[in-house]
Amino acid sequence: MKHLNHKKRTQAKLMLSVLLVFLGFLYSQAQGDQSLINSTDPMAPNGITSTEQPRQLQGVGITENLGAAIDWSLKFKDENGADVTLRKYYDGTHPVVISMVYFACPGLCNFHLNGVVDSLKPMDWSAGQKFQYVAISMDTSEKPRDALAKKATYMKQYNRPGTENGWHFLTGDDANVKALTNSIGFKYKWNPESKDWAHASAAVVTTPKGTISRYLHGILIETETFRMALNEATEGKTGTFVDKMIWYCFHYDTHKSKYTVYAFRLVQLGGILIIVILGLLLTPNWLRSRRLKVKSKTEKLS
Repeated sequence: MKHLNHKKRTQAKLMLSVLLVFLGFLYSQAQGDQSLINSTDPMAPNGITSTEQPRQLQGVGITENLGAAIDWSLKFKDENGADVTLRKYYDGTHPVVISMVYFACPGLCNFHLNGVVDSLKPMDWSAGQKFQYVAISMDTSEKPRDALAKKATYMKQYNRPGTENGWHFLTGDDANVKALTNSIGFKYKWNPESKDWAHASAAVVTTPKGTISRYLHGILIETETFRMALNEATEGKTGTFVDKMIWYCFHYDTHKSKYTVYAFRLVQLGGILIIVILGLLLTPNWLRSRRLKVKSKTEKLS
């Protein structure tokens, strides 16, 4: 009996040592990745020292206003010509994704909307059920008929009947459009030479209460990145328990525009796992020992 107990304790110590070494390796790898991210290597994308910018793009871009609140009172017209406020799309439960585009855009806006739809199509969460998607025109000359035509195009591309109430294409006047773009940090301008709008591209994920949670930049957004951003916006309440745990173990890397493993949280979960394993291994021995002591005392009393 003592030999078996000793053997189990040895196995527990060995497993504990392996887990600790593994967690230490993960943490050191993550620290190394972070040091690379923070590197000032001039060859790195964020280490470019040149501040020169084409004249057409000066004053254009996106400033991330994470934590800022969306003004629900801003007024627009939906694709059917009805007057709406942004409040309509916030139910206090589901996140809302906002994209600033313009419907006559010959390039980037289409690429962005294509990327959003391509990212959402493989997801089992449908617009209108787990989240709302709102595309708003920065071009105040555009009308609801332009929004309606654009929505029809992307409803066909999304190809998920019954989700039309989750997609919204809006137009608005100068005051409301500028108020919204200022709040989300979206800077754009008219280019008189090419007769189009110079602008950047991002899907802005907001919480059910209208707080900016995440910016998904570019035209190609990974499905899992989109899923985790939506889950993050609701603090893990949008998806399943597994989705919540995945979100908990990852954090958004602004340099890579995607979620990466968060080493500290892995160490936390690893610590919990170690306690559980040790408990499973040692509790039976402890209970057996208690029973033997009780039995011994009973025999002595008798």
